[in-house]
Amino acid sequence: MRWLLLLLLVSAPALSQVEPANAILLVAKPDLVDPNFRQTVVLVTQTEDGSTVGVILNRPTARKHEQTGETLYSGGPVMREVQVVLFRAERAPEAAAFHVLKDIYLTMHPANIEPLLAQQAGNYRLYGGFAGWAPGQLQSEMQRGGWYVLPASAELAFRKDTAGMWEEMVRKARGRVALG
Repeated sequence: MRWLLLLLLVSAPALSQVEPANAILLVAKPDLVDPNFRQTVVLVTQTEDGSTVGVILNRPTARKHEQTGETLYSGGPVMREVQVVLFRAERAPEAAAFHVLKDIYLTMHPANIEPLLAQQAGNYRLYGGFAGWAPGQLQSEMQRGGWYVLPASAELAFRKDTAGMWEEMVRKARGRVALG
C-alpha cells in the first residue's frame, strides 16, 4: 500500500487540475488508542481510486526544516521520512497534488515543493510522512466508531498554535446534532 500511495502522490497526472476539493476533518474519538492517531485531527481527502490520504494537523515536532527553519509536523505513519507539504495556491500546480480545499493542495512532488520553500512562510506547512488508508479501510474504521467527522477549513489547516486543537474539535463534534 505504501508504494501505491507514493505513486499516487508523486507520479500521478496533475490530479489537482481535475479533482474537486473534498477534504474533511477526522477527529480521533477519545477511546481511539492507536498511537499513530490518538488525540489527532487529520485533514483528509479521497483520491479517484477510493484511497484516503491526509496529514495530522496537530502534531508539531521539535524538528525544524534545514533550509527554512520552519517547524516540521508529523503528517502520519506512512513514509515518515518523506517530505509532504500542505500549501496555498490560487491556481492548481502543474505537478501532481491533491486539491483538498479551495486554493489548498497537498503534495510530495519536488516540482511543487522546491518553489514553496523559497517563499515566505505562511503559504505552506511541512510534514514528515502522511496518513493513508486503502479503499474501504477508513470506512471500516468509521463503522467501528473510531472517528468524528467535521468540515475542514483553511483556518484550521494552517492554525499556528495547534495545542488544544483536538480537545476543541472533540467538543465541537459532540455538540453537533446528528442529521437524518
